Amino acid sequence: MMPHKFNASRRHKFEKKRQKVTNWRVYNEGLRQRGDVTIWLSPEVADKWLADKRQTPGGQPTYSDMAISVCLTLGMVFKQPLRQTQGLVGSLARLMGLDVPVPDFSTLSRRGAGLSMPEKSKAQRAGPIELVVDSTGLKIFGEGEWLQNKHKTKAKRKSWRKLHLGLDLTTGDIVCSDLTKDDVGDPTALPELLDQIEAPVSRFLADGAYDGDPTSDLLVDRFGEAIEIVIPPPITAVLSLDAARNPTPRDKHIAEIRDKGRLAWQVSSGYNHRSRGEAQIGRWKMVIGPKLKARNFPNQKTEVRIGTNILNKMNGLGRAKYEAAA
Repeated sequence: MMPHKFNASRRHKFEKKRQKVTNWRVYNEGLRQRGDVTIWLSPEVADKWLADKRQTPGGQPTYSDMAISVCLTLGMVFKQPLRQTQGLVGSLARLMGLDVPVPDFSTLSRRGAGLSMPEKSKAQRAGPIELVVDSTGLKIFGEGEWLQNKHKTKAKRKSWRKLHLGLDLTTGDIVCSDLTKDDVGDPTALPELLDQIEAPVSRFLADGAYDGDPTSDLLVDRFGEAIEIVIPPPITAVLSLDAARNPTPRDKHIAEIRDKGRLAWQVSSGYNHRSRGEAQIGRWKMVIGPKLKARNFPNQKTEVRIGTNILNKMNGLGRAKYEAAA
């Protein structure tokens, strides 16, 4: 095994941060507030619990989309299956003295597919978004590889889903999310992610899977030529034919990596901030879980939208900033 210090002469030396955090008490309290769960149903929610009378031919739904989303959100927060979610919501309604019917588990499963989520409030922003995009795999609920290897049986669900998240570096909120099947690549899923963003984007950070002209052309077409694209080129990347007269941002990245090294480029370009996207992926798997509970793809997409809302709510409750003194 090659020792770590063998490449010490070529490694970038990170300077020690000469700062002292002064608000640990406030920061810890903000983290604790993320786990403070208070449940109540306001009178406005009770008034909108039942669906409005439809004006078109067809069956009349009993519950509104908001009632279904509330039930599914509580089930995801407390990690309860649909039957237990039905009992949980029923007990809360009785404790609060609300005379509202509770959807049964089959209604939650059927209405969860293609559920229209409530409009999320748009926070006031002082400037454009610095967007970090990352993806990860989520297993599908059911028998896995262990059962197939142990008993030599054919697994019912051998595929998995890919979760795509877009994080705003300024606020820490998830501004876009999507779920795709395992045969969809990251650049292919990017257009639908960007469709969810209405604010301008000044900076885009992603890993090497997004490297290429299609991603760059898409970002420039959506947000203009002023956008800063920070994507690491592969080791085998070469300069474009017109790099001497009109270098592209990718050419500049390649030249800087050759001159200063990849670690130094990560610091100068700000690529190391992409780790916050990876941290958000880890937070998703810790809070929401590494598996999808829903059995079909439309319900799984609804599950992802609900999980995004949960993490953003937790981030808003426990948003705390470091206050450091040099």
